[in-house]
Amino acid sequence: MAKLTVSDLDVKGRRVLMRVDFNVPLEKGQVANDKRLRAALPTIRHILEHGGKLILMSHLGRPKGKRVPELSLKPCAGVLETLLGQPVAFSDDCIGPSAEAAVRALSAGQVLLLENLRFHKAEADNDETFARALAGLADLYVNDAFGTAHRAHASTEGVTRFMDRCAMGFLIEKEIAYLGDALDAPKRPFVAILGGAKISGKIDVIDSLLPKVDRLVIGGGMAYTFFKAKELEIGKSLVEPDKIDLARSLLNKGGEKLVLPVDCMCTDRFDFDARTVGKLVPTAASDIPADGIGLDIGPASVSLFQSVLYGAQTIVWNGPMGVFEIDATAGGTYAVAQAMASATEKGAVTIIGGGDSASAVEKAGLADRMTHISTGGGASLEFLEGRVLPGVAALTDH
Repeated sequence: MAKLTVSDLDVKGRRVLMRVDFNVPLEKGQVANDKRLRAALPTIRHILEHGGKLILMSHLGRPKGKRVPELSLKPCAGVLETLLGQPVAFSDDCIGPSAEAAVRALSAGQVLLLENLRFHKAEADNDETFARALAGLADLYVNDAFGTAHRAHASTEGVTRFMDRCAMGFLIEKEIAYLGDALDAPKRPFVAILGGAKISGKIDVIDSLLPKVDRLVIGGGMAYTFFKAKELEIGKSLVEPDKIDLARSLLNKGGEKLVLPVDCMCTDRFDFDARTVGKLVPTAASDIPADGIGLDIGPASVSLFQSVLYGAQTIVWNGPMGVFEIDATAGGTYAVAQAMASATEKGAVTIIGGGDSASAVEKAGLADRMTHISTGGGASLEFLEGRVLPGVAALTDH
């Protein structure tokens, strides 16, 4: 998309309203992981170094339009101060007299963080009055929150209607570049790996990717709906009965492009809440017993998937291969992460589509061995589906 970037803006002495994604995990009132804050630093530093008066806004959690003290963004201000090495002012609201006074107090090169946008129901409603109030705080707008770019909220889409120049930050620019190139001009062979629990959440992605990829690897819980479509016994494994016909049509449409697991780690006992799993046995896809539950891909599938990834030049991955939240059934997901790290070392462009895949890669200690890890699971998924992201489409054309 030919949109303005922050580099195109003259920010000196001007008030810059910037949407960031500081939706971070909090533990005992402290930021438990500052990854999202660090991801925004390049754009933040650029604006400050060029003399902008920077006003940051974000959501945190789901307060549902109410003021929830436990979901205040104030802890983020303290962490950001440390990361930037300079004071970060904080406003206890994102609009109204206190926010306006805090903005007036800003000098060039200074930064202010506004309180949680979602303390106002009007944010998620994309309310025009609320969007206009946010826009009234500044002269220029920058969106660097890729994780919310698929939402048409007041701070991502509505606000742009009341500002003349709206640009993307470096993070969104990077996300669009990697995901866009992967879809439009991939180095081949181009392989996509899709996992996760349900086929229903990935139908549009499969449809969109099938004509573009050389191979499409299916793992995770949704594989069992495909097995059922092939009239295989899946025991008590996860299945979406109403999606079996769809899976059958995708198998016909995909042909040899679609790569399914050939075995799974099977058990007769599984309690997700208690994190307990019975004895796991590698079982061929055609041999799952009537009381069996498939929870991860098996060793033969790992070998098959590794062989597909070997020699690939572009790889996009979204969704785990099994119940990766439990160590006993995370082996397949970690094996795919390791295979992608090896592919990166051989020169492949490897892209992790955020969400659980990003968590798995981090948990496996392989994050720095991937080409790009998306900061937005939902946004990257919609981008892969070929959908327009409202938070990007609303920005000023270059």
